Amino acid sequence: MIANESRHPNLNHPDLCDGLRWKSQFTGVEHDPTVPHCNDNYFWCTYTQTCVGPDGKIANPTNCCKTRRACHGSGVCS
Repeated sequence: MIANESRHPNLNHPDLCDGLRWKSQFTGVEHDPTVPHCNDNYFWCTYTQTCVGPDGKIANPTNCCKTRRACHGSGVCS
């Protein structure tokens, strides 16, 4: 196992925006149960390159699974 799956958002959610990224996704190391989890949960939007989406709302799995979010899937708010 490359990473502890419980630390990641549900990648199988059918409405998860393709623009959502999280810090731990680039950690390619084996899970070490002796290292405490930092609980930082840092997420960012690839469209804005910040933790806030184009619509001014926080980029996180809860917000970025809502297809009614104006920027969902395109990064464009209309």
